[in-house]
Amino acid sequence: MAKRTQKAGASAKYGPRYGVSVRRRAASVLKKRSRKFTCPSCQYQKVSRTVAGIWECSKCGHKFTGGYWEPFTRATEANNRIIRRGKEGATSTDLAVIAQQAALDYERRVAEGEASATSEEE
Repeated sequence: MAKRTQKAGASAKYGPRYGVSVRRRAASVLKKRSRKFTCPSCQYQKVSRTVAGIWECSKCGHKFTGGYWEPFTRATEANNRIIRRGKEGATSTDLAVIAQQAALDYERRVAEGEASATSEEE
């Protein structure tokens, strides 16, 4: 006989309460929280969450901060780049991006200057 219900998984503790979509979101978050992640220092998949936002590698003992549900968030890469720049200075790629942004700002100022000059003539 075929089974008529799915296994609930991590969200089984909520039973029929709170609605299906909320339980699905909760299950995906709980699954992310409990899975093992790769350690940034020893590269083994041994990183687990000790407390909210604190992650520790059980192999090498490296302890670091991260996101609430997963150790590496979208802001992590940007923060690491800022820290690296502070330690070793800007790289050629960083300088190219800065120069490109400065060129765009200059073009914007020139365009605004032309627009204000034509409005003064009228």
